[in-house]
Amino acid sequence: MDALQQSLPETLASGTPATSGSSGNVANYMDQMAMAMGNLGTLDGFLRQADNLRQQTLQQMHRILTTRQSARALLAINDYFFRLRALSSLWPARPRE
Repeated sequence: MDALQQSLPETLASGTPATSGSSGNVANYMDQMAMAMGNLGTLDGFLRQADNLRQQTLQQMHRILTTRQSARALLAINDYFFRLRALSSLWPARPRE
């Protein structure tokens, strides 16, 4: 979420209002800002739902899986998160067009 908030200025950079203060540019900028904030809010809601589902799944894992299956699942989840963290640390350094 922090990375998304940091990328907001980059997203809006193409529509930054002119320093002359023309009302058309300011309105365009405000519209873009409102749309970007709405998109961030939608994404935040989606991520919260996904996290809630993840928590419920982990809490009910003992009912669904055997002990051995649970252990293997937790190891796979750990590997997935390790790879996801590695990818997310590389993402800001990617070449831009």
